[in-house]
Amino acid sequence: MWKGSATAEGTVRYRDRFPLLRDAGHFRQAAAAPGAGELWLPSIGLGTYLGEPDAVADARYTQAIAHALRSGIHLLDTAINYRHQRSERNIGAALNELFESGELRRDEVVVCTKAGYLSFDGETPADPRQYFEREYFQRGVLDPAEVAGGMHCMAPRYLADQIERSRKNLGLETLDVFYLHNPESQFASVDAATFRARLQDAFAMLEQAVVERKLRYYGAATWGGFRAPAEAPDALHLSEFLDAAREAGGDQHHFRFVQLPFNLALPEAYAFRNQKLGSEPASTLTLAAAAGVAVVGSATLYQGQLTRDLPAFVRERLGMATDPESAIQFSRSAPGLATALVGMSRKEHVEANLKVAAHPLTPPEKWKGLFVK
Repeated sequence: MWKGSATAEGTVRYRDRFPLLRDAGHFRQAAAAPGAGELWLPSIGLGTYLGEPDAVADARYTQAIAHALRSGIHLLDTAINYRHQRSERNIGAALNELFESGELRRDEVVVCTKAGYLSFDGETPADPRQYFEREYFQRGVLDPAEVAGGMHCMAPRYLADQIERSRKNLGLETLDVFYLHNPESQFASVDAATFRARLQDAFAMLEQAVVERKLRYYGAATWGGFRAPAEAPDALHLSEFLDAAREAGGDQHHFRFVQLPFNLALPEAYAFRNQKLGSEPASTLTLAAAAGVAVVGSATLYQGQLTRDLPAFVRERLGMATDPESAIQFSRSAPGLATALVGMSRKEHVEANLKVAAHPLTPPEKWKGLFVK
């Protein structure tokens, strides 16, 4: 496995390889946090969620990932369950190609993955129940009592097992960012006190994984939790996650990343004051910035729903020619958002998104004007 992790020096070196993108504002530091805040991240990151779990998609993804890394996109996002571990392996294949050729160094790329959902290996088994019984239950990796909703687990033993599989899939000794994947899935099965205890146990294990250099930072990748109204039963409170991280790792804890959907249709991370900063209501982006946590936006194109029929004033205000470009420009220009993820399973996707990356960011006041009625 390739040793090392993303560093400030490495990401600056990568940034400076692309002066046109750098001068357009495509690269920015992650957050005001020790270590993580020194990393330079791209305004657009490569996502690997969609696609069939087959060899054709594997080849396209591997080619697209390598092309992105050669062209100015150096944050890669995946999860062990994406395409039954194939997306992680595609990233691993592309990284190995570029590392071996000397085109890329390990400290220049930021690789993020996730675990929480029960995952298959390569394809859907003929008997999923038998697969999980053999692979996880009989080996003592999973206790059925720790599985929420029949498909989600964040018990330390399970997360440790998934981290080992992800490291092998990616060919990396150290994962740059490891996310708990949709921890709000636990709410279907457990009460708030049990959830907090499970979160604390998970964070304690993840802090130890940092000590062992299996990962550099950790966080939470969510769908609805950090966007929900504060009083909603499935709401996640970032302050609770920060408290758990401090208990696990002290003030120098490594909970430094949050991922959540952010796009023209789902702007809650900016628009909703559903968190608490001290005693005052605050948005997730505001609280994260104050706490030194980088926020990565997912679902930038909302699985294609934002690639058509946008109001003309949106394109005009954002200064873009097309609807897909406008949707990406909106997310990447959001004040406080570190990186906007876009799925890129083909080289053509990379080329199209690089055109947006080369465009200057929409100034904050002009961007905020989209929220004025």
